[in-house]
Amino acid sequence: MSETSKIEYEGALRTKAVHLGSGRDLITDAPVDNNGKGEAFSPTDLVATALGSCMLTVMGIKARSMGFDLEEATVSITKVMAAAPRRISEIKVHIRLKQNCDGPTRQVLEETARHCPVAKSLHPDLQQNLTFEWVTD
Repeated sequence: MSETSKIEYEGALRTKAVHLGSGRDLITDAPVDNNGKGEAFSPTDLVATALGSCMLTVMGIKARSMGFDLEEATVSITKVMAAAPRRISEIKVHIRLKQNCDGPTRQVLEETARHCPVAKSLHPDLQQNLTFEWVTD
């Protein structure tokens, strides 16, 4: 199994992660409410964002296998932090889709999102609140 990424501490509560397969990088900062600058995603922001990104990705894979594309689909993420211990207590995921799908197709796509690998990897105490908005204009 090959390595996925390398992460370097750059000081001032900032890290730089490099995806080894592509060479692309991203910066993280500690959030303002935890002694940081908040100039980039925090590590917990990335966890919450990974959930939404994973849901949309697996839905896209499922839609493609069903013969259509999820063009213009978006996900909005709200991360809720708790204290003692500091942790993510809730991730609110709002998925907005602009596809005219019948009820059974919607149900398949929604179930696909709920069972994405990131959702299944998070601790069961972390509340995942998922809503879907199907826009048919």
